[in-house]
Amino acid sequence: MTVAQSYDRDFFGWLNANAQLMRNHQFDQLDVEHVAEELEAMAKSEKRELLNRLAILLMHLLKWQYQAPKRTRSGRNTILTQRMDIADLLEDSPSLKPLVTEKIQAAYEKAKLKAEDETGIDRGRFPRECPYTLEQSLSPEFFPGDASDA
Repeated sequence: MTVAQSYDRDFFGWLNANAQLMRNHQFDQLDVEHVAEELEAMAKSEKRELLNRLAILLMHLLKWQYQAPKRTRSGRNTILTQRMDIADLLEDSPSLKPLVTEKIQAAYEKAKLKAEDETGIDRGRFPRECPYTLEQSLSPEFFPGDASDA
């Protein structure tokens, strides 16, 4: 069985075989087409993870702002954790940063849906456009509705 054939039959084996071929500089034996597909899939996965974390962060910022009486340490820590995880992703892959700026509104649309599900507040009550700048969203000091944000 060739390396290319093992892609469909034994993905784990295929990964290890291609890694070994690369380490041995046997580039002529690589399953180049499938390796390229997998690298592109990994890039898409990183993008999805970043946008999902941004949507979760924005949802929790909305909950923080619109449900002030229900604020908890857990809610604050969720916001901080998402910020740290986003910072880690951007540190590992700085080329994702322009994507965050470009896609913040799309992430906000998802955030409104999630916030509606979790709070019972109709998403129409939330602002149409994301009310937080990217800098605010990622700042460890920013919590909307806190006296320090006035």
